[in-house]
Amino acid sequence: MRIASVSSPERGQTDRVLAEVATALLGKGLELAGVVQTSTDRPGRRHCDMDVMVLPAGPVLRINQLLGEGAQGCRLDPSALETAVAQVEAMFSSKFDVLIINKFGKHEVEGRGFRGLIAEALSRGIPVVIGVNVQNADAFATFVDGCAEPLAANTSEIADWCLSVVSRAPAQVPAPHLSRAAL
Repeated sequence: MRIASVSSPERGQTDRVLAEVATALLGKGLELAGVVQTSTDRPGRRHCDMDVMVLPAGPVLRINQLLGEGAQGCRLDPSALETAVAQVEAMFSSKFDVLIINKFGKHEVEGRGFRGLIAEALSRGIPVVIGVNVQNADAFATFVDGCAEPLAANTSEIADWCLSVVSRAPAQVPAPHLSRAAL
C-alpha cells in the first residue's frame, strides 16, 4: 500500500503544502486526481470560507455553509463535498499517477466522502497523499491498518515521496512490436 499522511499543528499549513505539492507534481508532468483546499479569512467574520479545487485544473467548489457567527456545529456543506467527490470519481475513468486528498475528515471517518475513492486508488496501486488532523488520526490509522507513511508538512519531502513511489509503480506493458514481416 502506498499512502502518505500529512499533518501540521499550524492552522492551514497542511492545505497550503498540499496545494504546493500539487503544483510541483503537475510541473513535473504527473497526472493528478483529488482535491486541494484553500481557506480564506473574511474581514469581520470569525469563520473562513473553505474552497476545494478539483485536480488537476478545477472546478473550485465552496464546501462550507454560512451558518452565522454564533454557529458552533460543523460548517461543511455535505452536498458540496459530495459534488467534489463525484468530480474526482470521474477522473477514475482515465489514468492518473497520484491521488491527493486535502483531509481525511469527519465524512471519511463515517465511511463517506472520499473514503471509497481512497480505497479504490490504493487497490489500483495508485499512490495517495492525504491530510490528516489530530482529531481523525486514530480513525485514519484504523482505516489504513497503520500502513500510512507519515510525512512532514514539507513540499519538497512530499513531492519527493510521490516521485519515488510513482517511479516504483509497475511499468505499463508496452504494446507488442510488429515487424514489417508481420504486417
